[in-house]
Amino acid sequence: MFLSPRHAEIIEMAKDHGRVLVDDLATHFSVTPQTIRKDLNDLCDQRLLTRVHGGALFPSGIENMEYEARRKIAAEEKEAIGRAAARLIPDNASLFINIGTTTEAVSKALLDHNGLMVITNNINVANRMRIYPSIEVVIAGGVVRGSDGGVVGEAAVDFIRQFKVDYAVIGASAIDHDGALLDFDFREVKVAQAIIANARHVILVSDQTKFERTAPVRIGHLSQVNTFITDRCDIPSVRRICEESEVRLIETALG
Repeated sequence: MFLSPRHAEIIEMAKDHGRVLVDDLATHFSVTPQTIRKDLNDLCDQRLLTRVHGGALFPSGIENMEYEARRKIAAEEKEAIGRAAARLIPDNASLFINIGTTTEAVSKALLDHNGLMVITNNINVANRMRIYPSIEVVIAGGVVRGSDGGVVGEAAVDFIRQFKVDYAVIGASAIDHDGALLDFDFREVKVAQAIIANARHVILVSDQTKFERTAPVRIGHLSQVNTFITDRCDIPSVRRICEESEVRLIETALG
């Protein structure tokens, strides 16, 4: 497959950052946005990228993107989602926080809370929160994934099942338009399922790019959560599921 130098560089930028934007690429290459849109359409036709509003994503399939690339995707949106989730959680609450770059944004927004008990299978969350004396951090045992600091496996599942907490903050690698919550690692999914089953209020945090992705392993269904926080949801079927299942939908881009 022949790629022009510009197309090849666009692919590399998408690999590094997870997402590329039309306006940024037009500035970078000193060409018009129309030229970039044509480039992206060509690359998407070859299944090298996935087209989304305003740009394109590096495609997903049976393997997830690298942690650093995922962390950079929709970074500002994740920060806003994190702040919105933190506002729902009162002081002196107990909660699970699972694996994911958006759940990590929630942990950052919770640092000024008092009296929290945080149970997590995310080493990044534990490292961020452990130095705050007003927050007790309990970390699950199990297999540590070197790629992102997630703790997975049956030991982590058994550990989570010992608790019944006030809140759970969970993420997903992809959200299907039928409401299925999806991920890549079946070991991680088992932990997420245990978290959902052992929390009184489940908060799903996920930016809108997850509607454009796919993943092979089912976590559960949107109807199983109590609150869904995203930057924007333009998928009619997802909005309908939230309404029919009495899931509170919070869209941070709408204020």
